[in-house]
Amino acid sequence: MGASDATERGGHDRVDPAAEDRARVLIDAGGVVVGWNSAAERLLDRPADAMLGRPVVDPLDGADPFVPPEAAEDDVLVGLRRTDGAFVPCRIGVRRAGAGEKGARWEVTLTPAGRATSTAELDHALLETLFTVSPVGLYLLDPQLRIIRFNPAAEGMERTSVAEAVGRRPAEVWPSADVENMERVMEQVLATGRPAIGVEKRMRPPGDPEHEHVLSASVFPLVSEQGRVLGLADATVDVTDHHLARERLNVLALAGKRIGSSLDVLDTTRGLAEVSVPGLADSMAVEVLEPVLAGEDLEPGPVRPDTVLRRAACRSRDDAELMAAGVCDGVRPPANAAETLHELEPRIIDPRSALGRRLLAGLRAPRHLVHSLMLVPLVVQSRALGLAMFCRWGDRRPFEQDDVTLAAELALRTAACLDNARRYLRERNSLVALQHAMRSDGLPPRDTLDAAHEYAQAGSGGDWVDVLALSGARVALVAGRVPGRGLETAAAAGRLRAAVHTLSDLDLEPDELLARLDDLARRFSGGNGDGTDHPSQVRDAGRSDDADEAFTTCLYLIYDPVSGRCSVASAGHPWPVLVQPDGTVAALDRPTGAVLRGSGGPFERTDLDLPDNSTLVMYTPGFCQERSDAQVRKRVTELLDGFSGTVRQACGMLIEALIPDRPREDAAVQVARTHTLSSARVKSWDLPSDPSVVSRVRSLVTGQLTTWGMSQAAFTTELIASELVTNAIRYAKPPLNLRLIRSHVLTCEVSDGSSTSPRLRHARITDEGGRGLLLAARFSERWGTRYTDDGKTVWVEQSIPELHRAGDAVRGPGVRS
Repeated sequence: MGASDATERGGHDRVDPAAEDRARVLIDAGGVVVGWNSAAERLLDRPADAMLGRPVVDPLDGADPFVPPEAAEDDVLVGLRRTDGAFVPCRIGVRRAGAGEKGARWEVTLTPAGRATSTAELDHALLETLFTVSPVGLYLLDPQLRIIRFNPAAEGMERTSVAEAVGRRPAEVWPSADVENMERVMEQVLATGRPAIGVEKRMRPPGDPEHEHVLSASVFPLVSEQGRVLGLADATVDVTDHHLARERLNVLALAGKRIGSSLDVLDTTRGLAEVSVPGLADSMAVEVLEPVLAGEDLEPGPVRPDTVLRRAACRSRDDAELMAAGVCDGVRPPANAAETLHELEPRIIDPRSALGRRLLAGLRAPRHLVHSLMLVPLVVQSRALGLAMFCRWGDRRPFEQDDVTLAAELALRTAACLDNARRYLRERNSLVALQHAMRSDGLPPRDTLDAAHEYAQAGSGGDWVDVLALSGARVALVAGRVPGRGLETAAAAGRLRAAVHTLSDLDLEPDELLARLDDLARRFSGGNGDGTDHPSQVRDAGRSDDADEAFTTCLYLIYDPVSGRCSVASAGHPWPVLVQPDGTVAALDRPTGAVLRGSGGPFERTDLDLPDNSTLVMYTPGFCQERSDAQVRKRVTELLDGFSGTVRQACGMLIEALIPDRPREDAAVQVARTHTLSSARVKSWDLPSDPSVVSRVRSLVTGQLTTWGMSQAAFTTELIASELVTNAIRYAKPPLNLRLIRSHVLTCEVSDGSSTSPRLRHARITDEGGRGLLLAARFSERWGTRYTDDGKTVWVEQSIPELHRAGDAVRGPGVRS
């Protein structure tokens, strides 16, 4: 465009509007507009009169001052501002247009790069988009909550056309509890002016009428510039997928708290059932393999065809209604383990298939309404532990892949907890078996001692008490403890108990027995042989973190009912409490001595006389869980002061009073009441060391057995007594003594002044002697040697119920007693 195309107005040039229909602007050397055609007026909505004589930068958005280019330029993109505030992107071309009064002039050609859009047009376009193609359901309502308009997305949600709903309230068009609740929310928004965000409502859209969907609605007030409320806008979004995902997360969170909360197989399966119903399924059942319930080991890989599944848990969302309707069968598994666990992967089963029908037979569910069934194996480390079955019925949507993933996660967590419970049960069963093996397996003879014991189990396994029958009608009472927990502790306690049994057969005094037991304990724990132990070995041998004692303790007590004498020694174990026949209680105040495997020092023996009907109370250190030993002894003394009940009642009273409901360690108590044997049941004779006395011994034995009404046993007892006396005369030295004791067994004892131990000989056919002890051992229950300070005693015991048969076997037919 040249100068000839412009006309003068008011001393300025103007672009000829008839030139070209292109926006053209003429600018002088100072950047002032001197020409402005009609196309520029239409493009920028700025009349020529308003622009002529003004700097060209006014319609530009933040442009720099005009600087004339050295040469012509094309296709420079700039943003120009209209009077209504809209911006118009334009490409400009700059050409030299000759010279004017003030120097060179420049012609600027404006070509729109895009159409100018006003704020009003943008608002209108946004509104039309929301009401045409937006997937968000949008409703407009007036202040009286009458529907003005809603978009196609909302129309699809509600199955109602706009023509049917305009002018009516939502509850009139879609009557339901959720819509009435939304109306109350809308009224609150109108009253407060504050929007309500994320209000949840449920409905069945026409696209999926069989399943319930969850919608999230947000209500906003529409207010004019003057502050007048024009109405409400309701934006509704289908958040069913988000809702289902949130429910699955809630199920997982609940599973983390409930499943595996205890080391119990059945409780773990019940936890899975409680978490799954109704969060994941309408009904479910858990079957586990028999070895899991028994705490036994499992083999990896597929299960064998003969493997049996057992019902562990079953739950339904309508248990009460279903049981009332008789839908409660399924006590046994509906399908075998090999059929359901051949694939160790979760899968969805058609409930109408043969397997599906068999599985449904074991579920509490209305079978005709079940439409979805899922099997999830419980697997850990390639070992199948059981099977979880889930089903849905009625209007609930079928299982989807996300549900399978969730069920697999629950099954993985449950399987790990079941395996932990199985291992714990196996350890506990082994521990309980060891503990039962350590319990006293027989009662002491009632004519010498009444005894009872009680255990409080906490899983430690190292406490035990025992009653052992010794020779000469004597009885040994034992109490011991190995600190620690678990199988190793129980096994260590079992070894020591067996060692005490073996050593007791040697008829050792309590202090000597503990000394030998200490040697064995060191050997069991891997001692060095020099009287010391490695610290790590000592600790591993049975020390618990919360134990007060560093090593094993033991108390050994021997009671002689003939003399009423009691001998006791302690290896770090609490001393017994003595209750006198008159009811007064005396706690024996003696040093407990060194513990086993401790300092290796000698053990001291204490001897005391016990009157008839005295009561001894022995307990393990487990009684000191919440008290010191002095406090326990004081409490036991208070409880037994004046007590006149049975020994069994005394045990129960002490356990109930001194052991907490949840003990940290095992504890054991043993109560024994003594009885002395009267002189009428014991007969003793001092004998000279002369072979001629043997015939007199037979007469003495026969006469005493006749007095006791046991004449039929005279022949066997004569044989035993004569052989023992003959050996004592021949191989030992004076003084000689013969004693018969009638208690629960008949005991024949011969004491002499020699420490030489007799031994059995297997005489040859031509030997004239050497068969005496062999005959005595053959016709008796047991025999042995007991050493004393001034010699030894050889004793032989015969069981009283068997005396008559044994005597008949020796005599043979026609032999008189």
